[in-house]
Amino acid sequence: MPVDGSATVAGMGIAEQLDTDAKQALRDGAKARLGVLRRARAALKNAEIEARGPLSEDDAVKVLQGMVKRHKESIEQFTAGGRTDLVDKEVAEMAVLEEYLPAQLDDAAIEAIVAEVIAAEGVTDAKGLGKIMKPAMARLAGQADGGRVREIAQRLLAG
Repeated sequence: MPVDGSATVAGMGIAEQLDTDAKQALRDGAKARLGVLRRARAALKNAEIEARGPLSEDDAVKVLQGMVKRHKESIEQFTAGGRTDLVDKEVAEMAVLEEYLPAQLDDAAIEAIVAEVIAAEGVTDAKGLGKIMKPAMARLAGQADGGRVREIAQRLLAG
């Protein structure tokens, strides 16, 4: 299991790391963790089938980010519905998946990169948000949620 915030052990891709950690979870009797790892591996396998070939590490990260995003949406819905039992389950599953994702940048680091993109693109108002998002997300690939980047860009353009 990755412990240093990196997505995988040196020389091992995300898929291989998921397989290794699933075997360890099976040995440890960690049923909840095993279930999450198996679902993640299945999602990667389905993406490989759709892509008609092996996934790059960036594509694998995108698949896991999509799973995390769905967990966040579920957490919001369960919180609104007062289902704390399901919120706890979703939070725990999301935490397992986040172990395999690159470390997320803090708002200050995102703001610095977005400011650089704004300057490079020469955008001066909120109407140019679309011109900023694509290059900003390309530079922040896997390190920041698109929603956070959009909020920071809007704030910088507004004031």
